[in-house]
Amino acid sequence: MTAPVHPTPAAAPVPPAGSFGAFVAAARQAGRLVVQPRMGMSDPRAMRAGLAATRAADATTVGTVTLDSYTRVGDQAAARRALADGVPLNGYPLVTYDTAVTRSVLHGIQDHDFPVQVRHGSAAPQDIVAALLRAGLDATEGGPVSYCLPYGRTPLTASVENWARSCELLARARDHGAEPHMETFGGCMMGQLCPPGLLVALSVLEALFFAQHGLRSVSLSYAQQTDPGQDEEALHALRRLAEELLPGLDWHIVVYTYMGVYPRTPGGARLLLEDSARLAVRTGAARLIVKTAAEAHRIPTVAENVAALEAAARAAEAERDRTLPHAAEPAPGPVPDTGVHAEASALVQAVLELSPDLGRALPRAFARGYLDVPYCLHPDNAQRSRSYLDTDGRLRWSAVGGMPLGGVVAPARAPRLTSGGLLTALRHVERRSDAAALDPSPAHRPLDDGHRPPAREPLPEEGR
Repeated sequence: MTAPVHPTPAAAPVPPAGSFGAFVAAARQAGRLVVQPRMGMSDPRAMRAGLAATRAADATTVGTVTLDSYTRVGDQAAARRALADGVPLNGYPLVTYDTAVTRSVLHGIQDHDFPVQVRHGSAAPQDIVAALLRAGLDATEGGPVSYCLPYGRTPLTASVENWARSCELLARARDHGAEPHMETFGGCMMGQLCPPGLLVALSVLEALFFAQHGLRSVSLSYAQQTDPGQDEEALHALRRLAEELLPGLDWHIVVYTYMGVYPRTPGGARLLLEDSARLAVRTGAARLIVKTAAEAHRIPTVAENVAALEAAARAAEAERDRTLPHAAEPAPGPVPDTGVHAEASALVQAVLELSPDLGRALPRAFARGYLDVPYCLHPDNAQRSRSYLDTDGRLRWSAVGGMPLGGVVAPARAPRLTSGGLLTALRHVERRSDAAALDPSPAHRPLDDGHRPPAREPLPEEGR
């Protein structure tokens, strides 16, 4: 495979005490899964209360400040008007508030034992990064591809340039003694129905992009998909590629609880959350982004977020006691192999061969169709790839378009996917989880679609 695009020493650095990476590394060494909510409120007092409750949860937690949609698209004037009119926003308007306000939110809560990450969804995050640094924060997430293609029509070349400048700005926090951290969102593209090989490749490529622009502490994301065995294989593939291509970086893997149409019953939601926690432990992931039992109906309360954090922590601890009673790290053993690693590796290699500069390679890869996200309507996405759920509930390619997967993937001759078929596929996990909650026997059947209320599609902001 092509050599890494960012020269690094052979040994991974030890992140300095107090950094986001150091906190996660210490928890992992102690055998604890770090759990994290999606949380953002426009009222500073509510945001502070949410962070305080997250810190006080009976779990190993980090805090989240999720930003509002106006800030995500750079419309600070609209954010200011909303605040002046007393209109609640769907997140915290970090750029609009004076730095002193945000520092007061964090004071006495954020410290070495409780780092806080900013989540935003922006293809142009320069102002966001500048604002979080002024407030004393140094951890955020996203990526030039993953925060561009699903979220709007910003040209990919512009997003890449914006993200290069943002990474370099964040990296300069080291001048003040910090070790900034960036998490790639690449393993969560579209939230659902993207075969794991492409998710793994995008996560690795964005991490390489971060390293190329000066960041030394990164995390690689992967969103729980439709089949536990396929997810386990994908996470092992992600780890293998990270070990090969990021040898000089402080890195860890973060799993996202399923980001698609969520179970509508509390029991189904709880089972899906616990499954994601067990998956994280089995595959050696260090951190889990949770979802709550309220996801299918409304924005969750702080109490519901805390309940989800504690439920995930209990499930993770039980899984570790069951499978890894004497070790913090998963023992090496046979890994399922249906080709996810080969697929991801082929995609990464093809992109790296286009240019040693990922800022050039990524737009070229999408222009040539070497990377092609199914069901993504962004103008810079080729839109020639298609995926489907097979009868076992695993994600497969029915068309790979121009992706260089010849000899690696044999696309199935699946029936043409209709709008009804797409909706059924999108609801597969929801129906399966709710059915399992009602009938926990292995032989349970999914509930009849004709007797269920329609599921609500998640908003883009909910995927963060």
